Amino acid sequence: MRAIQMVDLKNQYQKLKTQIDKAVMDVMESAAFINGKPVQDFCNNLSEYLNVKHVIPCANGTDALQIALMALDLQPGDEVITPSFTFIATTEVVALLGLTPVFVDVDKDTFCMDIEDVRKSITPKTKAIVPVHLYGQAVNMEALMSLAAEYNIPVIEDNAQAIGCNVTFSNGTKKKTGTIGTIGTTSFFPSKNLGAYGDGGAIFTNSDELAAKMKIIASHGSAKRYYHEIVGCNSRLDTMQAAILNIKLKELDNYIAARNVVADYYDTAFANHPKIQTPARAPYSNHVFHQYTLVLENVDRNGLQAFLAEKNIPAMIYYPVPGHKQQMFEKYNIQYELPATDRLTERVISLPIHTEMDEEQLKFITDNVLEYCK
Repeated sequence: MRAIQMVDLKNQYQKLKTQIDKAVMDVMESAAFINGKPVQDFCNNLSEYLNVKHVIPCANGTDALQIALMALDLQPGDEVITPSFTFIATTEVVALLGLTPVFVDVDKDTFCMDIEDVRKSITPKTKAIVPVHLYGQAVNMEALMSLAAEYNIPVIEDNAQAIGCNVTFSNGTKKKTGTIGTIGTTSFFPSKNLGAYGDGGAIFTNSDELAAKMKIIASHGSAKRYYHEIVGCNSRLDTMQAAILNIKLKELDNYIAARNVVADYYDTAFANHPKIQTPARAPYSNHVFHQYTLVLENVDRNGLQAFLAEKNIPAMIYYPVPGHKQQMFEKYNIQYELPATDRLTERVISLPIHTEMDEEQLKFITDNVLEYCK
């Protein structure tokens, strides 16, 4: 049996080696390492894939969130609503810009933002909402956008874990996550479903005005070289990564399908187990399974992780400490009641899921999880 990885990028690369090697060498031959032609080609192709008007490339997913928030002209003390159960980058940029993060709970089944808790958390100071499509599952965007419109609050989608996910609205129309809110952001970190071979990120919007502004922000606040209109930052997707992403974008739907095959195997293996809750699949969207995350009941999670490690099976805990309990946010001195978040942080564990898994590996993983959880 091949060694089990959380994400097997080496074998994924082997299938595209000829194309990727050529693309990399073409960049080397051109010596256009910054803002080379593949960057614009990738933006155009991603825009077409997502059916969104503008794609603005940047250096990473964290920068994408920061630039999106900067484009809204928020002022220090303005409140930004976001889930506590997510990677820290989502809320880190809020604090970095002098804004006030307001944490809300998540749905216990989908792990995504609880819309009713968002409603309860809106105040006159609320100036943005940042939903996170966690683990590859979409937030209920139809409900969230309706609520945001009611209060005229912009929405920035953190789509780092769910690129390619489709949301189906009650009228039958479908839209990709990241293209529904005012602005969408993503990361091309290597382990993502659409991952580069280094850092990278992008921002999406259908607004001409916001797109122009975010391009300026990402380029030192400058539309014309050496003339700086506003305070910006330096955030670029380099040509090499764009060339690689251009090839992998063509495979994204195949990657999603392969991940769903793995998820289906896990679902069947753990079906109706009294101690194991498998990931919910919301009726309003598909699931692209960036992670396959179990919720354990009456199981020693750390014990299971150690047991699997002894069998050379990696398993990860995303995320053991929620945002509202992180030391970096203690200065806000706000006491939160987020029962679903607190419960999940104590019980979740993620199993390997990627495009290169085979049935032998899956059987070995599930047999061992079942053995421990019996």
